[in-house]
Amino acid sequence: MTMRAFDLFDTPVLPGLSYRDDFVTREEEATLIAQIDRQPLAPFRFQGWLGKRLTTSFGWHYDFANHHVGETTPLPDWLLPLRDRAAVFAGAAQADLVQALLIRYDPGAGIGWHRDRPVFEHVVGISLGVPATMRFRRRRDKGFDRASVDLAPRSIYHLSGAARHDWEHSIAEMARTRWSITFRSFAAKNG
Repeated sequence: MTMRAFDLFDTPVLPGLSYRDDFVTREEEATLIAQIDRQPLAPFRFQGWLGKRLTTSFGWHYDFANHHVGETTPLPDWLLPLRDRAAVFAGAAQADLVQALLIRYDPGAGIGWHRDRPVFEHVVGISLGVPATMRFRRRRDKGFDRASVDLAPRSIYHLSGAARHDWEHSIAEMARTRWSITFRSFAAKNG
């Protein structure tokens, strides 16, 4: 079964998925992309495997080799106003968004099917550069339920509830460079 992310009345088909276009201006987008490109981005590492997307984390990072979360460099000042606005969009306290993940998807890079680690709760992403499609799937007895949302440049999304915990998400390999900033909060038991 395949679904669209929103119905005709802009009601989320996936409970817990919020989305908004034009969260940042074109000028803010250009500044954010330049800031991301100034960071020490490195290939994503997962259990000895190197991904094509380039990443860096602030506040906290998840170590996939040791399966634990650890502190890292605090969020830089240039990210704090964006974090604060993202928190308002998500209905979260600003101070709760303790982790920021910066990603550059060069051509050929994507992200496979996954759920964010359970140590984190709110997942708030800002999409920059070019459009992308975030795909969702949920296993059923005979296959998968599927949904997708088109992420416009400068848009924001928030995953919580069922969209966060019951559905996996992915982004197909990109044909052109895309950047993203993802803020996360800790789950209550880990905060």
